[in-house]
Amino acid sequence: MSTPRTVAVVLAGGIGVRVGLGIPKQLIKIAGKAIVEHTLEALEANPLIDEILIMMNAAAIGELDHLISTNRFAKLSRILPGGETRNDTTRLAIDAIDGDDTKVLFHDAVRPFIDDRIIEDCVRALDEYDAVDTAIPSADTIIEVSADRLITNIPDRSLLRRGQTPQAFRLHTIRRAYEIAADDPGFKATDDCGVVFTYLPDVPIYVVEGTAANMKVTEPIDVHIADKLFQLQSASLSLESMTSIPDLTGKSIIVFGGSYGIGEQIVDLARRAGATVHEFSRSTTGTDIKSAKAVRRALTEAKAATGRIDAVIVTAGVLRIAPLVDSPKRDLKDTISVNLVGPAIVAREAHPHLVETGGQVVLFTSSSYTRGRAGYSAYSATKAGVVNLTQALAEEWESAGVRINCINPQRTRTPMRTRAFGEEPADSLLDPADVARVTLNVAASDLTGQIVTVQVAAMRGLESDEAH
Repeated sequence: MSTPRTVAVVLAGGIGVRVGLGIPKQLIKIAGKAIVEHTLEALEANPLIDEILIMMNAAAIGELDHLISTNRFAKLSRILPGGETRNDTTRLAIDAIDGDDTKVLFHDAVRPFIDDRIIEDCVRALDEYDAVDTAIPSADTIIEVSADRLITNIPDRSLLRRGQTPQAFRLHTIRRAYEIAADDPGFKATDDCGVVFTYLPDVPIYVVEGTAANMKVTEPIDVHIADKLFQLQSASLSLESMTSIPDLTGKSIIVFGGSYGIGEQIVDLARRAGATVHEFSRSTTGTDIKSAKAVRRALTEAKAATGRIDAVIVTAGVLRIAPLVDSPKRDLKDTISVNLVGPAIVAREAHPHLVETGGQVVLFTSSSYTRGRAGYSAYSATKAGVVNLTQALAEEWESAGVRINCINPQRTRTPMRTRAFGEEPADSLLDPADVARVTLNVAASDLTGQIVTVQVAAMRGLESDEAH
């Protein structure tokens, strides 16, 4: 007996009214890519998925044409217009798929955090059941109310679940359910399992455990939550590779601010990893990243020496502690120019060189970017600006194949920090070499638009694991 095919149908028919950004929510960019692209990457990477079909909002279907024309998604076979409702879209997808025994997973395009375990559980469950749902326990008490807003029932929360996707079916089952529903003038359902539950009551629907992370981006706040989840995922990815340095043989890397601290460690580790490294700073080469002319000269010099530039890393920065009203004008101007204007200048000047190699810019922010800190308000503000710069340029540069990421190290033992805060307990600070390893792993990755956090506690835990 032949193994049935598994087709993932990505439901991308939404128009994004609630999210309020003026474009279909599946096209909103988070971490450098449209939400639907993150979803596709998860499905493409799973070996149990044989084919992917997108049902797209008909008015914006052309926005995804580039996904078919590249080699990024080999399993993506077609992008078809969806219907006016979720149920209409499912009907159209059913008509587009062959094979009664085919396994079909219907998944919301705006649930980009679907993981392999959920996919595998759904596909495997279809070996025994004809219909499968994904759900998580309800953390809230659910109440039923009357038309006049009075509580009529409080169900037992332990028996309640919050529905997610994928919803998975044998094709003949979901097709039959919709055929019966078509003859019902009062047909109304909010999801596909609801159609099977109503019109094929004898078909059991198995429930796979979802995850809280498998969220649906629907409201404006969901965009911010999703962005933070991608940041956390990036931190996790970096920690997995903390014990090794990537092979950088043949790569040409430029480090602005590589004379001490984290920058010095990056230069040393990159050379040990086989890269040709060009270090520029005010103290060693007289290179001021506030000057576009000086940055352009440094890039030209490095390019002439190796014929290519694969990564440009900017660790240069200044930190001066003083209330804003007491800060000398020169210090304030220097903080803004070095920490924010400088990275923007480097990024702009490096772009044409990185287009040639599909290279990457790596910038640095600070944990203070999430909330301004008294005593160094200008510094915190510039570091928040670097985060926004990274996210914006990831979108601007996507079509050119140039990537940009930002490293967010927690407190690190560097000369700049010591000058600002004095001596601190050693176990409360990151080792610059650890931050350097994360940086080089990010520079060697395919990530873009990511804010990669490196935490003291996480690094201590990794060191403890290695000791055992």
